[in-house]
Amino acid sequence: MNADFVFVDEYTSGIRWDAKYATWDNFTGKPVDGYLANRIVGTRALCSALASAREKAEPRGFGLLLWDGYRPQRAVDRFLQWSKQPEDGRTKRRHYPNIDRAEMFAKGYVAAKSGHSRGSTVDLTLYHLSTGELAAMGGDHDLMDPVSHHGAAEIGETERKNRDQLRTVMETCGFRSYECEWWHYTLDDEPFPDTYFDFPIG
Repeated sequence: MNADFVFVDEYTSGIRWDAKYATWDNFTGKPVDGYLANRIVGTRALCSALASAREKAEPRGFGLLLWDGYRPQRAVDRFLQWSKQPEDGRTKRRHYPNIDRAEMFAKGYVAAKSGHSRGSTVDLTLYHLSTGELAAMGGDHDLMDPVSHHGAAEIGETERKNRDQLRTVMETCGFRSYECEWWHYTLDDEPFPDTYFDFPIG
């Protein structure tokens, strides 16, 4: 692994994770190339900013749960290959109910060159410190639909407030949001803005 990258759990305490692309619980329906372990990797700069975000979230009654950080380029390539395969319906209802899988790229939900591969982008949500339950956000990770956009009219007041809480915490700690995905944030001052890495996670 590149010396500027670390496992988030070794660098920053108190943050939960579930690396979706290392599991069968993702839009491809199986573990993705390059994810050899269920752990989150990121640049040291990303981890420092996440530590600050955890501290900001705690007084609000929330903790952070990470779904993805650094993403090997080979995983992104695998997404592209998967999008060209015939539809089997296994994950469509949950992840892309209103579009064809090939449309994921054109609509901005998946990119052939992902900011994740630069090491300073993260997919995450909030959970309630009092119960451990995930905060209601009006849609799960990788729901590729307008309901996942910031400002979506279809979500309830509780979900809107929770999304706003996450956005406030992350933007206060130096991240910028992505309008199509409420869970996706990139460090403003990322150390590798033009480099796409491909080392595996494991």
